[in-house]
Amino acid sequence: MQFGVDEAGKGPALGSMFAAAVSLKDPNHLPDGIADSKRLAPARREELAATLRADDRIRVGVAEITPATIDDPETNMNALAVSAHATAIADALGELDDREPDDAAAPTDPIEGLCDACDTDADRFARRVAEACSAEIDRPLEIDARHGADDDSAVVGAASVIAKVERDAHVAAIAEEYGEVGSGYPSDPTTREFLESYVDDRGELPPFARASWSTCEDVLAAAQQTGLDRFG
Repeated sequence: MQFGVDEAGKGPALGSMFAAAVSLKDPNHLPDGIADSKRLAPARREELAATLRADDRIRVGVAEITPATIDDPETNMNALAVSAHATAIADALGELDDREPDDAAAPTDPIEGLCDACDTDADRFARRVAEACSAEIDRPLEIDARHGADDDSAVVGAASVIAKVERDAHVAAIAEEYGEVGSGYPSDPTTREFLESYVDDRGELPPFARASWSTCEDVLAAAQQTGLDRFG
């Protein structure tokens, strides 16, 4: 048994971050065309994600880190990425005891996993994820982490597809309620325009904004200053 893990939405100013883990016995069970999600069209990502979820030889786990959690001053994005990876792994491996005996590794055999590293120090990230998993998974794990693993490993690529589809669905649900918000990334002009318009109209950030992000702080401060100028 092996697994791969990746995240989507670490850097946006709007919405949650998602991590996904994909676990399976044989990588040959993965559908054709798996690649880093950034290299795939949205429709193709959705098709692959549906195929992965429909295959009972493949286990999928997902973790969501909300803006409120991201804004918590007691944590940071590296720690949250570790937590998200560990939670997704636990979700994907949580039903191992229910698998068929002839499809099972011995309980003492380690399960090997590869994460797309979310830390400049990939080895440190792997150690932290393994430590976080140890409290939730009663099986030995061998976890590695590499930068660019979503390009190098089909299993991590599959996880990147799941995570990206989850993030895209999340943003689509926000847009359905609040109007076009763009990708949520600070560099996206549509996202910036949405934030400025929302704050100008309501005097506060939307509930799905990462208030601690400099983009959100700057938009809010500019609106407040404009209000003071008008008052003066």
